[in-house]
Amino acid sequence: MDEYQREHADAASDITAYVSNPINAYLLTKRLTTDWRQVENLMQHDVGTDFVQNLTQYRYVLKFPSDEDLNGAAVALLRLQDTYQLDTSSVARGKLNGIQYSTEMSSDDCFELGRQSYVNRDYYHTVLWMNEAMSRMLQEQHNQTQSFTRADVLEYLAFSTYKEGNVESALTMTNELLQLLPDHERANGNKKFYEKEIAHQMEMGKMKGDDGSDEMPVSDLHVTKTDPGVFDLTERTAYEMLCRGELKPSPAEIRPLRCRYVNNNVDFLRLAPLKLEEAFMDPYIVIYHDAMYDSEIEVLKRMARPRFRRATVQNSVTGALETANYRISKSAWLKTPEHEIIGTVVQRTADMTGLDMDSAEELQVVNYGIGGHYEPHFDFARREEKLAFEGLNLGNRIATMLFYMSDVQQGGATVFTSLRTALWPKKGTAAFWMNLHRSGEGDARTRHAACPVLTGSKWVSNKWIHERGQEFRRPCALEEDHGDFAI
Repeated sequence: MDEYQREHADAASDITAYVSNPINAYLLTKRLTTDWRQVENLMQHDVGTDFVQNLTQYRYVLKFPSDEDLNGAAVALLRLQDTYQLDTSSVARGKLNGIQYSTEMSSDDCFELGRQSYVNRDYYHTVLWMNEAMSRMLQEQHNQTQSFTRADVLEYLAFSTYKEGNVESALTMTNELLQLLPDHERANGNKKFYEKEIAHQMEMGKMKGDDGSDEMPVSDLHVTKTDPGVFDLTERTAYEMLCRGELKPSPAEIRPLRCRYVNNNVDFLRLAPLKLEEAFMDPYIVIYHDAMYDSEIEVLKRMARPRFRRATVQNSVTGALETANYRISKSAWLKTPEHEIIGTVVQRTADMTGLDMDSAEELQVVNYGIGGHYEPHFDFARREEKLAFEGLNLGNRIATMLFYMSDVQQGGATVFTSLRTALWPKKGTAAFWMNLHRSGEGDARTRHAACPVLTGSKWVSNKWIHERGQEFRRPCALEEDHGDFAI
């Protein structure tokens, strides 16, 4: 209980900052799920059922997190670990990407993270976190509240190691487990299986031939991409390197980029020109600074919060909206007539782009929490996506305006994987690019992603503009465009 009181005091001092730490977010969810059941059991033993009933009634008032929420928090933390190449022991010590935070994980916390990985059949992370749990357990010899034993860790480790292809290590760990629990039925069965598997591998090794080659050659054929949420290892590597800031455009690509004031031939902007920064020349990607005011941001946030729902993607075959693991965020749609500030933002978008807003979608406000991300995707519909935007009857998405409504402490960049370019969130800025060539064909180079948020919370709003009504503002052509604006 002392630990709970200490964490409560830390959280109460600054709630937003506390839950912006991914380790705190995971631990808080764990405290209110698996740990809470243990607390209830202890209280029933020590203080009686009446007190427990009085305490647990808050489950129905406050809506405690579920086991599914705990699994989601664990997956988010592991996603961050992979994307930002975070060392397991450093994360357990509360160190994220070189910055030390106060929160440290116990052996129980590490064990639960390993168990959640195991439930998801993620044996790679199971091994990492079960090993960390074992290491911390040896350091916490006086801990009387551990919910697991050395035998429990060995059982998870042995099977996960086997699933990763190391049968010899799996057998060694199983033998160690049987020294602790000689009558462990599952371990005895697994031991026989592992011994048989090792014997089979040895026999197959003798049959391979003199060159020692594998029985089944590995195909080097390119894997066709059929789903926007699935991307190959080459793109994944580029995506993660961009998220970490390790990949940048070449000097030749950076050299022509400029910053300047622009008025886009808009009378009002002649008095108050826009601050434009070029991020990439072809395709032309720009960042507008001071594109949204703090007062406007607060109004949009306030309107969006009660409407937030899990963000969806459009099924490339059916056209239906559905949730997907490659897009984790909350979103809400705000209609222009609802508030004058929305109208102001929409008019400003028209001034910045020179495009007609009558064919634009409503303003979408999005919040990416801890681990929130959107893997590489296109904003436009490809040729094979016949049902995309069918109900709108406005044509394809010709352009994207992305407003950044918050700073992000770590992570959360918008990255263009084929351009080696990353845009880092800065409150009040807005990124703009054309999704289509003048010919109407999609520009595949605009494929982009939202990197996972490591610490903090990322707020953005999107204004997607469609083809209908842009015929004279951005005339079509038979050849690809050269990255210039409509005006």
